[in-house]
Amino acid sequence: MFQVSPEGFSLDGRPLRLLSGALHYFRVLPEQWPHRLRMLRALGLNTVETYVPWNFHEPRPGHHDFTGQADLDAFLHATRDAGLHAIVRPSPYICAEWENGGLPWWLLADPEVRALRCQDPAYLAHVDRWYDALIPRLAAHQVTQGGNVVMMQVENEYGSYGTDTGYLEHLADGMRRRGIDVPLFTSDGPDDFFLTGGTLPGHLATVNFGSRPAQAFAGLKRLRPHDPPMCAEFWCGWFDHWGAPRTVRDAAEATEELAATLGAGGSVNVYMAHGGTNFSTWAGANTEDPATGAGYLPTVTSYDYDAPIDERGAVTAKFESFRAVLATYAEGPLPEPPAPAPLLPPQRIALHQSVRLFDVLDDLAGEETRAPQPPSFEELGIAHGLVLYSAGIPGPRGPHTLSVHGLADRAHVFVDGGEAGILERDATESLPGLAVPGPRAHLELLVESMGRVNYGSGPADRKGVRRVLHTQQILHDWTARAVPLGHGTPDGLPWRDTADPGPGPTFHRGFLDVAEPADSHVALTGLRKGYLWINGFCLGRYWPDRGPQRTLYLPWPLLRPGRNEIVVMELDGADAPAAELCTTARLG
Repeated sequence: MFQVSPEGFSLDGRPLRLLSGALHYFRVLPEQWPHRLRMLRALGLNTVETYVPWNFHEPRPGHHDFTGQADLDAFLHATRDAGLHAIVRPSPYICAEWENGGLPWWLLADPEVRALRCQDPAYLAHVDRWYDALIPRLAAHQVTQGGNVVMMQVENEYGSYGTDTGYLEHLADGMRRRGIDVPLFTSDGPDDFFLTGGTLPGHLATVNFGSRPAQAFAGLKRLRPHDPPMCAEFWCGWFDHWGAPRTVRDAAEATEELAATLGAGGSVNVYMAHGGTNFSTWAGANTEDPATGAGYLPTVTSYDYDAPIDERGAVTAKFESFRAVLATYAEGPLPEPPAPAPLLPPQRIALHQSVRLFDVLDDLAGEETRAPQPPSFEELGIAHGLVLYSAGIPGPRGPHTLSVHGLADRAHVFVDGGEAGILERDATESLPGLAVPGPRAHLELLVESMGRVNYGSGPADRKGVRRVLHTQQILHDWTARAVPLGHGTPDGLPWRDTADPGPGPTFHRGFLDVAEPADSHVALTGLRKGYLWINGFCLGRYWPDRGPQRTLYLPWPLLRPGRNEIVVMELDGADAPAAELCTTARLG
């Protein structure tokens, strides 16, 4: 039995210092789980921690997926096979720089859900149905049932969001009713307002920080004197946003803070021990002001996090210095780290086939929806991708400014078939000098969604357009057509043997021949912004002109011996499009 006391943790009566590392199964391919878990053991850790993202497992209401990369049972079995204890943080909200903080997009389409992360009855009804599917699966992996899960979290950093402790009690009670009997805990920042808003009487409180452990643990002890010191997230690196500099943390400085955390008697969870990748459209977003939601900052595809184990599972300088500290707390000598997968040699693949999006729109888009105002992505039933909004502007008039209110998140503007500009959320949301010389102009907005905000007041981040004005006049009578993107390459496209089929957003295709699958990093040359698929699996978004990330990690399990298909959806226009295989990542 795993127990908590003011002195620390114990398992079956023996003291246990939790030396944990975060590794998210949903950011790593299943074939790579055993390697990454062996890397955690070699780092000197005895425990692995993972979130469970609700939206990854329930893409549509009532439709649950626990297969393939979402096979949570298989992952937890793999953690036990690796000789690791496990800590699980099972939603409904996880933050994690993950799309919408793990909350499903379709919650925003339910008119009965008035608020998230509180005791709103309609929201809790969805949570309870999700817990009915999830919690019994987790219960079977507890140490009390012969498994290796020692603790589970209630919500996540709730003190950074709200004060509805009744909501936290509902979640904790729901976990207990569905079979969870290991200790439950909360995790929050160490300041008093975090801990007084996010903790739950009768359950362990932990703190999250990247530095000053003595102060953090003192703040915890002052408010929770009977809880042992534990850092549930020791931030050893950080994540990146499109258009911002790459964030790294000095290995020596991070190691010093880790040593101080352990020297203070604390247990620790290194966040992240191995970050992995925000595949497909799963990258979230932040805002410059978490309280108001202003200043939109979408997260990049890579979740390397400047972690001790890099995105492709290789040793870093931070790994070596952390290992030296953790070895002093280990029971016996540490195993040597396993070698990473081999790398493909550098190669350039011309993307010599193409087809314009507008030429295949009828095959890819859903049915046309008509509404007085532009419907949101959620109202159209689309998680992520593109929506083509169309309306008319009566004339003759102008020139006047076209203003797009509530743009989420980027729009190509077309007037009478010609591109008039690109608008972006919180940056350029208006187009000056738009005249209508004739009786009517045909206006189209091709709107692309980026990640939904995952922190602060943000997780209610609807996508699309709220309204469009020409001068002060609201434009009415819209049609909308949705093109989902992310999960799987569109089938049956009528490819042409040309790299330049004409203007506008375009699919491009080429082929990679390999003798044996191996890792690589893909740089896209002559391309500016879009999505990349390998054999139908979406690696994620690329945006090299914005940076800082300029390559996408290509894991070996996505390749097969022989011919492999590379497809991109380029939004901003290509010039001699090609994919280049690189032996090193270019993250900024």
